[in-house]
Amino acid sequence: MDRRRSRRNLSKRIVGHALARQATCAVVLAAWIASAQTESAPSQLPSQAKPVQGVVMPVPKEIFRSLDQFQTANWLAVQRPQIANWKPRGDQVQIAAILGVAVAEGFVAMEARDSAQVTKIGAAVLKLSRGLGVQQRALRRSRSIMDHAEKGEWIAARDEWDHVLTDLERGMGELKSEQLAQIVSLAGWLRGTEALCELVLQNYSPDRAELVRQRTLVETLEKQILAMKPELQSDPLIMAMLTGLRSIRATIEKDSGPLTEENVRQIRDVCATVVQQCSKPVEEGR
Repeated sequence: MDRRRSRRNLSKRIVGHALARQATCAVVLAAWIASAQTESAPSQLPSQAKPVQGVVMPVPKEIFRSLDQFQTANWLAVQRPQIANWKPRGDQVQIAAILGVAVAEGFVAMEARDSAQVTKIGAAVLKLSRGLGVQQRALRRSRSIMDHAEKGEWIAARDEWDHVLTDLERGMGELKSEQLAQIVSLAGWLRGTEALCELVLQNYSPDRAELVRQRTLVETLEKQILAMKPELQSDPLIMAMLTGLRSIRATIEKDSGPLTEENVRQIRDVCATVVQQCSKPVEEGR
C-alpha cells in the first residue's frame, strides 16, 4: 500500500506536467527513426530524436518524414483500434504505459489519415489527463490536432504536432523526476516498433528490415530502466519491459548481417506481448 501511494504521489508531479504538454508525443521515439541511425557512433541519437531532461524525445517533423515511405502500406493491418478503449485498472506505472501506447497509436492513425481513430485516441488521452487533474488549457494542442484531423486538414494537424516539442521541453523543465515520463516513452517505443515491424513484413526486404535495427535506442532505454528507483524496477510491468528490451537486443545483435524476415517477426511478437501486458489489471500480475 505504501509503495503504491508513493508511486501515486510521484506520478502526480511527473505525468500531470508531461502529459498536459503532450509529453506523450515521446512515445513513438524511434519506431520510425532507424533510417537515420549510424551504428558507428552508438553514443549519438539520430536526427528524429533528442534528449530532454534525461528522456529521449522525438522531433515529429522527422518522424513523419520517415513514415511517409510507407504511404502505400495496408494501415488497417497495422492499426490497433482497441487501444483507444483501454482503461487503466492499476497504479500510475500502468497509466503512464497505456498513455504511451495510446499516443504511439495516434501517430499510426494520423499517418493512415484515419480521422475517426485520431479522434478516439485523442479523446482517450484527454479523458485520462483530466482524471490526473491536468488543466484544460494545457491540452489545447491536443484538441487542435483532433479538430484538424476531423476536418481532414492533415497538413495542419502534422504542423501542430511538430510544434508539440516546444511545449514538451517547457513541461519537462518543470518535472522533478523523469522516470514516469520514461515509462511513457518506453511503452510508446514498444508499440511503435511493433507497428514498424508490421509495415516491414508487409513488403519485406533486407534494407527495410534494417529500419528495425535500433541498437542505440534499445541500449538507451535499457539503461534508463536500470537507473530507475528500485520500487519502479521491481514493478512487474517494468520487469516485462526490461525482459522485452533484452530479447530485442539479443535478436538485433545476433549477427552483423541484415535482419531476416523471421528476426523481424520475433521482434514484433516480443513488442506485441509487452504492449498487451500494459492493459492487464494489476491483480492479474500482468
